[in-house]
Amino acid sequence: MTKTNEGRFFEDYTVGQVIRHAVPRTVSGGERALYHALYPARHALYSSDLFAQSCGLPSAPIDDLAAFHVVFGKTVPDVSLNAVANLGYAEGRWVTPVWPGDTLRSESEVIGLKQNSNGKTGVVWVRTRGLNQHDELVMEYVRWVMVRKRDADAAAPETVVPELKPVLAVGDLSIPAGLDFTGYDFELAGEPHRWGDYEIGEKIDHVDGVTVEEAEHMMATRLWQNTAKVHFDATFRPDGQRLIYGGHVISMARALSFNGLANAQMIVGLNAGAHANPCFSGTTVRAWSEVLDKAKTEAPGVGAVRLRLVATSAGGSMELKGDDGKYLPHVLLDLDYWALMPV
Repeated sequence: MTKTNEGRFFEDYTVGQVIRHAVPRTVSGGERALYHALYPARHALYSSDLFAQSCGLPSAPIDDLAAFHVVFGKTVPDVSLNAVANLGYAEGRWVTPVWPGDTLRSESEVIGLKQNSNGKTGVVWVRTRGLNQHDELVMEYVRWVMVRKRDADAAAPETVVPELKPVLAVGDLSIPAGLDFTGYDFELAGEPHRWGDYEIGEKIDHVDGVTVEEAEHMMATRLWQNTAKVHFDATFRPDGQRLIYGGHVISMARALSFNGLANAQMIVGLNAGAHANPCFSGTTVRAWSEVLDKAKTEAPGVGAVRLRLVATSAGGSMELKGDDGKYLPHVLLDLDYWALMPV
């Protein structure tokens, strides 16, 4: 009997199946330091205990996307070890901040299956929940992944495609307890632009770019304990290239968005996301954002802004799709999210 794990293939999933993922992880300031070393992350709420305390929190939480990566990484051996591609996200919510010393674990429920017409792959939808040591929900999201079949002749399962919300309502968002932006220090935060300064439909070019290096993306992917073969094994793809982890591109683009959105402090909702084109080492990533919507919240001084964050390769325009409705080749990421900002 083999002791090793080859990962799940498409025919190994059934709708309703719940997978408890190994291995729980206690996070610390080390994750924060490495996250800020890997990305030009500068949002003040996650950088300074004193700034966070001035906004009503007990201390600076672990960065929202760092928490996402920890929760996500645990799912890879069970969900996407044999994936061809991670296709999209929906219904993502950050529910409880993650603090240094918290222990996170993940579990996923299979909510949809659809075999592709080629008979060699299929799409698996899962709803993943991240929980802390108190069994409190830290975050949840849906993602769908194209996964290889072990046996192309295996019977196709009944097709189940879940109905997902295209956009989270503001009422679906969780505002951290005590968050108060009425005394917000714009000078220390880095920019004067507040919620009322942004107009729906406005596009913001974040100006800066970062060239992705092979060593950095592999270090980041190992940090999150993501074991997907496409990120490490150069023999796994026909072109001999290692695919950059999509979360690496998300965090890079989010960090670049500081220039123009320094006061979009906390991500609290993920409406949709697509890794439009693959990213490889040597690509220079740039980013732009579009303001899609705005809403007030019940928290003092806190507004919510819905943003489209687009990562592109260098030289790309601020255009998403061609006349055929497909993403243009320079578009790497199209992410639709809600963030909290001082009004």
